[in-house]
Amino acid sequence: MRGRLLGVWCAGLPLAGVSVVVGCRIVDTDAVTPVPQLLAFLPWLIVPTGAAIALSLLARWSAGTIWGAVALGLLAWFVQPYGTGVRPDGPVLARLRVLTSNVEFGWATEALIPVVRRERPDLVFVEECEYTCQAAVAKELGTEYPYRQAVPGDSSVGSVILSRFPLTATRGVPGSMGMPGAVADVDGHAVRLQLAHPKPPLPRQVSRWKRELGRLRDFAARHESRPLVLAGDFNASQDHAAFRRVLGAGLRDAARLAGDAREPSWPSRTAPAFGAQIDHVLVSEAFSASDARFLRLDDTDHRALVVDLTLHRVR
Repeated sequence: MRGRLLGVWCAGLPLAGVSVVVGCRIVDTDAVTPVPQLLAFLPWLIVPTGAAIALSLLARWSAGTIWGAVALGLLAWFVQPYGTGVRPDGPVLARLRVLTSNVEFGWATEALIPVVRRERPDLVFVEECEYTCQAAVAKELGTEYPYRQAVPGDSSVGSVILSRFPLTATRGVPGSMGMPGAVADVDGHAVRLQLAHPKPPLPRQVSRWKRELGRLRDFAARHESRPLVLAGDFNASQDHAAFRRVLGAGLRDAARLAGDAREPSWPSRTAPAFGAQIDHVLVSEAFSASDARFLRLDDTDHRALVVDLTLHRVR
Protein backbone atom coordinates (compact mmCIF):
# COMPACT_ATOMS: atom_id res chain seq x y z
CA MET A 1 0.00 0.00 0.00
CA ARG A 2 2.79 2.41 0.93
CA GLY A 3 4.65 1.54 -2.25
CA ARG A 4 1.58 2.27 -4.34
CA LEU A 5 1.01 5.59 -2.54
CA LEU A 6 4.65 6.55 -3.12
CA GLY A 7 4.29 5.73 -6.81
CA VAL A 8 1.17 7.91 -7.05
CA TRP A 9 3.00 10.84 -5.43
CA CYS A 10 6.09 10.38 -7.61
CA ALA A 11 3.89 10.36 -10.72
CA GLY A 12 1.49 13.08 -9.64
CA LEU A 13 4.03 15.75 -8.77
CA PRO A 14 5.74 15.93 -12.19
CA LEU A 15 2.37 15.64 -13.91
CA ALA A 16 1.11 18.63 -11.93
CA GLY A 17 4.15 20.70 -12.90
CA VAL A 18 3.93 19.72 -16.56
CA SER A 19 0.19 20.45 -16.57
CA VAL A 20 0.77 24.00 -15.33
CA VAL A 21 3.24 24.67 -18.13
CA VAL A 22 1.06 23.03 -20.80
CA GLY A 23 -1.97 24.92 -19.48
CA CYS A 24 -0.16 28.23 -19.91
CA ARG A 25 0.78 27.20 -23.45
CA ILE A 26 -2.87 26.41 -24.19
CA VAL A 27 -4.17 29.76 -22.93
CA ASP A 28 -1.32 31.65 -24.67
CA THR A 29 0.39 33.16 -21.65
CA ASP A 30 3.93 33.12 -20.30
CA ALA A 31 2.66 33.71 -16.76
CA VAL A 32 5.36 34.13 -14.10
CA THR A 33 8.49 32.32 -12.93
CA PRO A 34 9.14 29.42 -13.38
CA VAL A 35 6.76 29.06 -16.33
CA PRO A 36 8.69 31.19 -18.88
CA GLN A 37 11.90 29.36 -18.06
CA LEU A 38 10.24 25.93 -18.42
CA LEU A 39 8.42 26.91 -21.62
CA ALA A 40 11.81 27.35 -23.30
CA PHE A 41 12.33 23.60 -22.89
CA LEU A 42 8.74 22.50 -23.51
CA PRO A 43 9.61 19.61 -25.89
CA TRP A 44 11.83 18.08 -23.22
CA LEU A 45 8.91 17.89 -20.78
CA ILE A 46 7.98 14.75 -22.69
CA VAL A 47 10.67 12.96 -20.62
CA PRO A 48 9.19 13.54 -17.11
CA THR A 49 5.71 12.99 -18.54
CA GLY A 50 6.72 9.60 -19.94
CA ALA A 51 8.34 8.69 -16.61
CA ALA A 52 5.15 9.68 -14.78
CA ILE A 53 3.07 7.45 -17.06
CA ALA A 54 5.42 4.54 -16.34
CA LEU A 55 5.14 5.12 -12.58
CA SER A 56 1.36 5.36 -12.86
CA LEU A 57 1.25 2.01 -14.62
CA LEU A 58 3.48 0.43 -11.96
CA ALA A 59 1.30 1.88 -9.19
CA ARG A 60 -1.85 0.80 -11.04
CA TRP A 61 -3.07 4.40 -10.90
CA SER A 62 -5.45 4.61 -13.86
CA ALA A 63 -6.25 8.31 -13.36
CA GLY A 64 -2.55 9.15 -13.51
CA THR A 65 -2.10 7.07 -16.65
CA ILE A 66 -4.95 8.93 -18.38
CA TRP A 67 -3.68 12.27 -17.06
CA GLY A 68 -0.21 11.53 -18.38
CA ALA A 69 -1.49 10.39 -21.77
CA VAL A 70 -3.45 13.63 -22.21
CA ALA A 71 -0.42 15.72 -21.20
CA LEU A 72 1.80 13.73 -23.57
CA GLY A 73 -0.63 14.23 -26.44
CA LEU A 74 -0.74 17.98 -25.85
CA LEU A 75 3.05 18.19 -25.69
CA ALA A 76 3.32 16.26 -28.95
CA TRP A 77 0.89 18.71 -30.54
CA PHE A 78 2.81 21.77 -29.39
CA VAL A 79 6.16 20.36 -30.48
CA GLN A 80 5.05 20.88 -34.08
CA PRO A 81 6.65 23.90 -35.78
CA TYR A 82 4.75 27.12 -35.16
CA GLY A 83 3.96 29.64 -37.87
CA THR A 84 3.44 29.52 -41.59
CA GLY A 85 5.76 27.82 -44.03
CA VAL A 86 4.19 29.56 -47.04
CA ARG A 87 6.75 31.09 -49.40
CA PRO A 88 6.23 34.11 -51.67
CA ASP A 89 6.08 33.27 -55.37
CA GLY A 90 6.75 36.70 -56.85
CA PRO A 91 9.76 37.56 -59.03
CA VAL A 92 13.17 37.42 -57.35
CA LEU A 93 14.66 40.84 -56.59
CA ALA A 94 17.78 39.91 -54.63
CA ARG A 95 19.53 37.13 -52.73
CA LEU A 96 21.37 37.64 -49.48
CA ARG A 97 22.94 35.70 -46.62
CA VAL A 98 22.40 36.70 -42.99
CA LEU A 99 24.40 35.65 -39.94
CA THR A 100 23.49 36.36 -36.33
CA SER A 101 25.68 35.55 -33.34
CA ASN A 102 25.69 36.31 -29.62
CA VAL A 103 29.39 36.45 -28.72
CA GLU A 104 28.77 36.42 -24.92
CA PHE A 105 30.29 39.64 -23.57
CA GLY A 106 32.63 39.77 -26.57
CA TRP A 107 34.50 36.60 -25.55
CA ALA A 108 33.81 34.83 -28.87
CA THR A 109 34.90 37.71 -31.11
CA GLU A 110 38.08 35.94 -32.22
CA ALA A 111 36.05 32.83 -33.07
CA LEU A 112 33.44 34.83 -34.98
CA ILE A 113 35.78 36.66 -37.37
CA PRO A 114 37.04 33.57 -39.30
CA VAL A 115 33.48 32.20 -39.44
CA VAL A 116 32.28 35.43 -41.04
CA ARG A 117 35.12 35.26 -43.56
CA ARG A 118 34.30 31.64 -44.36
CA GLU A 119 30.52 32.00 -44.61
CA ARG A 120 30.62 35.40 -46.36
CA PRO A 121 27.22 36.68 -45.17
CA ASP A 122 25.96 39.96 -46.58
CA LEU A 123 24.57 41.06 -43.22
CA VAL A 124 25.95 40.24 -39.77
CA PHE A 125 24.07 40.87 -36.52
CA VAL A 126 26.32 40.61 -33.44
CA GLU A 127 24.88 40.71 -29.93
CA GLU A 128 26.89 41.37 -26.76
CA CYS A 129 29.60 42.96 -28.91
CA GLU A 130 31.13 45.34 -26.38
CA TYR A 131 33.81 47.99 -27.01
CA THR A 132 36.69 45.58 -27.64
CA CYS A 133 34.55 43.43 -29.92
CA GLN A 134 33.37 46.41 -31.95
CA ALA A 135 36.94 47.63 -32.38
CA ALA A 136 38.05 44.15 -33.48
CA VAL A 137 35.33 43.66 -36.09
CA ALA A 138 35.91 47.16 -37.44
CA LYS A 139 39.64 46.44 -37.80
CA GLU A 140 39.42 42.86 -39.10
CA LEU A 141 36.24 43.05 -41.18
CA GLY A 142 36.12 46.72 -42.11
CA THR A 143 37.17 46.14 -45.72
CA GLU A 144 34.59 43.41 -46.37
CA TYR A 145 31.89 45.20 -44.36
CA PRO A 146 32.38 48.93 -44.82
CA TYR A 147 28.94 49.79 -43.43
CA ARG A 148 28.12 49.44 -39.73
CA GLN A 149 25.40 50.50 -37.32
CA ALA A 150 26.15 49.99 -33.64
CA VAL A 151 25.06 50.67 -30.10
CA PRO A 152 28.25 51.04 -28.03
CA GLY A 153 28.28 49.50 -24.58
CA ASP A 154 30.13 47.30 -22.17
CA SER A 155 29.34 43.70 -21.24
CA SER A 156 26.04 42.57 -22.81
CA VAL A 157 24.88 46.06 -23.84
CA GLY A 158 26.87 46.59 -27.04
CA SER A 159 25.60 45.31 -30.40
CA VAL A 160 26.46 45.94 -34.04
CA ILE A 161 25.11 45.33 -37.54
CA LEU A 162 27.75 44.79 -40.25
CA SER A 163 26.75 45.13 -43.90
CA ARG A 164 28.12 44.81 -47.42
CA PHE A 165 25.21 47.01 -48.50
CA PRO A 166 25.02 50.77 -47.87
CA LEU A 167 23.18 51.56 -44.64
CA THR A 168 21.07 54.48 -43.54
CA ALA A 169 20.91 54.86 -39.78
CA THR A 170 17.51 54.65 -38.10
CA ARG A 171 16.38 54.74 -34.52
CA GLY A 172 16.65 51.29 -32.99
CA VAL A 173 14.18 49.66 -30.63
CA PRO A 174 14.84 50.82 -27.06
CA GLY A 175 15.84 48.16 -24.54
CA SER A 176 18.10 47.31 -21.63
CA MET A 177 20.67 46.03 -24.15
CA GLY A 178 21.59 47.65 -27.44
CA MET A 179 19.27 46.99 -30.39
CA PRO A 180 20.48 49.06 -33.38
CA GLY A 181 18.47 49.49 -36.55
CA ALA A 182 19.16 50.61 -40.12
CA VAL A 183 17.84 50.57 -43.68
CA ALA A 184 19.98 48.63 -46.17
CA ASP A 185 20.10 49.36 -49.89
CA VAL A 186 19.97 45.78 -51.21
CA ASP A 187 20.53 46.01 -54.97
CA GLY A 188 18.37 49.11 -55.10
CA HIS A 189 15.68 47.83 -52.73
CA ALA A 190 15.21 49.28 -49.25
CA VAL A 191 15.26 46.59 -46.54
CA ARG A 192 14.64 47.54 -42.93
CA LEU A 193 17.09 45.90 -40.51
CA GLN A 194 16.64 45.56 -36.77
CA LEU A 195 18.82 43.70 -34.27
CA ALA A 196 16.92 41.96 -31.47
CA HIS A 197 18.32 41.41 -27.98
CA PRO A 198 15.67 41.77 -25.27
CA LYS A 199 16.43 41.10 -21.64
CA PRO A 200 16.33 37.37 -20.78
CA PRO A 201 13.43 36.08 -18.63
CA LEU A 202 15.41 35.85 -15.40
CA PRO A 203 13.29 35.21 -12.29
CA ARG A 204 13.00 38.88 -11.31
CA GLN A 205 13.03 40.30 -14.84
CA VAL A 206 10.17 38.48 -16.58
CA SER A 207 8.06 41.65 -16.83
CA ARG A 208 10.94 43.53 -18.47
CA TRP A 209 11.47 40.63 -20.89
CA LYS A 210 7.81 40.73 -21.87
CA ARG A 211 7.90 44.51 -22.24
CA GLU A 212 10.94 44.49 -24.53
CA LEU A 213 9.54 41.69 -26.70
CA GLY A 214 6.37 43.77 -26.87
CA ARG A 215 8.40 46.68 -28.26
CA LEU A 216 9.80 44.39 -30.95
CA ARG A 217 6.25 43.27 -31.76
CA ASP A 218 5.11 46.91 -32.06
CA PHE A 219 8.10 47.70 -34.27
CA ALA A 220 7.31 44.75 -36.56
CA ALA A 221 3.67 45.80 -36.78
CA ARG A 222 4.69 49.32 -37.88
CA HIS A 223 6.82 47.90 -40.71
CA GLU A 224 4.57 44.99 -41.71
CA SER A 225 4.20 46.10 -45.32
CA ARG A 226 7.94 46.64 -45.98
CA PRO A 227 10.83 44.22 -46.51
CA LEU A 228 12.15 43.60 -43.01
CA VAL A 229 14.85 41.45 -41.38
CA LEU A 230 14.63 41.24 -37.58
CA ALA A 231 17.49 39.10 -36.28
CA GLY A 232 19.35 38.32 -33.09
CA ASP A 233 19.10 36.69 -29.69
CA PHE A 234 15.43 36.94 -28.75
CA ASN A 235 15.85 35.04 -25.46
CA ALA A 236 12.58 33.36 -26.45
CA SER A 237 11.41 30.31 -28.36
CA GLN A 238 8.27 29.50 -30.34
CA ASP A 239 6.75 28.19 -27.10
CA HIS A 240 6.71 31.67 -25.54
CA ALA A 241 3.53 33.66 -26.09
CA ALA A 242 5.50 36.93 -26.22
CA PHE A 243 7.58 35.61 -29.13
CA ARG A 244 4.55 34.26 -30.99
CA ARG A 245 3.07 37.75 -30.80
CA VAL A 246 6.16 39.09 -32.58
CA LEU A 247 5.55 36.53 -35.34
CA GLY A 248 1.90 37.53 -35.31
CA ALA A 249 2.89 41.02 -36.44
CA GLY A 250 3.43 39.63 -39.95
CA LEU A 251 6.83 37.95 -39.61
CA ARG A 252 8.10 34.45 -40.39
CA ASP A 253 10.97 32.54 -38.83
CA ALA A 254 13.60 31.82 -41.50
CA ALA A 255 14.64 28.60 -39.76
CA ARG A 256 11.00 27.47 -39.86
CA LEU A 257 10.85 28.27 -43.58
CA ALA A 258 14.05 26.29 -44.14
CA GLY A 259 12.85 23.29 -42.10
CA ASP A 260 14.89 23.80 -38.90
CA ALA A 261 12.24 25.16 -36.52
CA ARG A 262 13.36 23.08 -33.51
CA GLU A 263 17.16 23.13 -33.85
CA PRO A 264 18.52 24.33 -30.45
CA SER A 265 20.82 27.36 -30.44
CA TRP A 266 21.31 27.69 -26.66
CA PRO A 267 23.05 26.53 -24.55
CA SER A 268 25.72 25.59 -27.08
CA ARG A 269 27.39 23.18 -24.64
CA THR A 270 24.45 20.77 -24.90
CA ALA A 271 23.06 21.65 -28.33
CA PRO A 272 21.89 20.06 -30.53
CA ALA A 273 21.12 17.17 -28.17
CA PHE A 274 19.40 19.47 -25.67
CA GLY A 275 18.46 23.13 -25.66
CA ALA A 276 16.13 25.77 -27.04
CA GLN A 277 16.08 27.78 -30.24
CA ILE A 278 16.21 31.36 -28.99
CA ASP A 279 18.36 32.86 -31.78
CA HIS A 280 16.26 33.74 -34.81
CA VAL A 281 16.18 35.51 -38.14
CA LEU A 282 12.65 36.77 -38.68
CA VAL A 283 11.58 38.12 -42.06
CA SER A 284 8.57 39.79 -43.61
CA GLU A 285 6.41 38.06 -46.21
CA ALA A 286 8.60 39.37 -49.05
CA PHE A 287 11.33 36.85 -48.14
CA SER A 288 11.79 33.12 -48.60
CA ALA A 289 14.56 31.06 -46.96
CA SER A 290 16.36 28.18 -48.67
CA ASP A 291 18.84 27.17 -45.97
CA ALA A 292 19.46 27.63 -42.25
CA ARG A 293 22.52 26.36 -40.37
CA PHE A 294 23.51 26.60 -36.72
CA LEU A 295 27.26 26.87 -36.15
CA ARG A 296 29.25 26.26 -32.97
CA LEU A 297 31.65 29.00 -31.90
CA ASP A 298 34.21 28.76 -29.11
CA ASP A 299 33.80 30.93 -25.99
CA THR A 300 30.07 31.62 -26.29
CA ASP A 301 26.98 29.84 -24.98
CA HIS A 302 25.08 30.49 -28.22
CA ARG A 303 25.36 28.86 -31.62
CA ALA A 304 25.53 31.25 -34.56
CA LEU A 305 22.76 31.09 -37.16
CA VAL A 306 23.31 31.52 -40.91
CA VAL A 307 20.36 31.74 -43.30
CA ASP A 308 20.11 32.24 -47.06
CA LEU A 309 17.27 34.56 -47.99
CA THR A 310 15.62 35.55 -51.23
CA LEU A 311 13.79 38.85 -51.59
CA HIS A 312 10.71 38.66 -53.81
CA ARG A 313 8.41 41.25 -55.28
CA VAL A 314 5.04 40.93 -53.57
CA ARG A 315 1.75 42.51 -54.43
